[in-house]
Amino acid sequence: MTLRWFGSKYDTVTLKQIRQIPGCVGVITTLYDTKPGEVWTREKIRAMKEEVEAEGLELSGIESVNIHDDIKIGLSSREQYIENYIETLENLGKEGIDLVCYNFMPVFDWTRTELAKERPDGSTVLSYDQEIIDKIDPAKMFEEMDANSNGFVMPGWEPERLARVKELFEMYKNVDEEKLFQNLVYFLNAIMPTCEKYGIKMAIHMDDPAWSVFNLPRIISNKENIQRLLDEVPSVNNGLTLCTGSLGSNPENDIPDMIRRFKGRIHFGHMRNIIHLAPGKFDEAAHLSSDGSLDMYEIMKAFYDIGMDGPIRPDHGRMIWGEKAMPGYGLYDRALGAAYLNGLWEAIEKSNK
Repeated sequence: MTLRWFGSKYDTVTLKQIRQIPGCVGVITTLYDTKPGEVWTREKIRAMKEEVEAEGLELSGIESVNIHDDIKIGLSSREQYIENYIETLENLGKEGIDLVCYNFMPVFDWTRTELAKERPDGSTVLSYDQEIIDKIDPAKMFEEMDANSNGFVMPGWEPERLARVKELFEMYKNVDEEKLFQNLVYFLNAIMPTCEKYGIKMAIHMDDPAWSVFNLPRIISNKENIQRLLDEVPSVNNGLTLCTGSLGSNPENDIPDMIRRFKGRIHFGHMRNIIHLAPGKFDEAAHLSSDGSLDMYEIMKAFYDIGMDGPIRPDHGRMIWGEKAMPGYGLYDRALGAAYLNGLWEAIEKSNK
């Protein structure tokens, strides 16, 4: 069990607090002052690792080493950015870090239409409504989201992207799903020898939500597309960050079935519950199964059945008890989520002895 940590500069949650969550042994973090395409030095990686370990935790993985848009688009300049990425992977490997979560979503990472939708109990959650998306200018939406992020950085979003939304949409205008997929395969084939040398597991995150947004291509959103990627780049080092909330945004995705299908290729788990309100409309929820639409017991049982031994973390939490923090990444509800998930795991483990 791990928790995502955004570093002492950006995060309201401290390593001391994370260590006090029962069963939480490590953090997933990254170098937040680096830009996509920039080489991570061993010195910076080592300093990040030492800061975590000094608090009695392990650095369980990196989320993320962001991929430059020139690689996703397939420009000739991608070669230099791929070389830089390989150098970063080498430096991570030399420092003993063997897990990298990343995504290949164009223009932006996850998308929501509300960052603090109030629930009847007074807590607030992230929310998505496709009808709202269909009526707005994406550039204006991202500006509004940034303005409503309580003064925090947007988790998973590089700040420079917010300033380049219109430019990026223009750059991606000729990139369809097949071209994006082939650019991903090209990238993975280029980096796999380095990953295999250092034992680094590349774990691609699912698209969030699991369908096209603003007519941009999405390619990691269902069982068929994911299987195609794993078949195309068959190295075990090419694997998945299985995110229940991202896949669960589409009710047609059978998450326990997918977990069993991809046995041996799931390197990292993001555990989060959502509640479906209508087609293309959902709210995030507490991790407890009964609070949303996902059966978290069956999901955790599927992980147990495949012998999952990689890190798992509670994903986006509600904002509760008056906490003010980065949207989705406060301490309290994620700590509750970690405890709940650990409880499910213990019960499943003991019932199978």
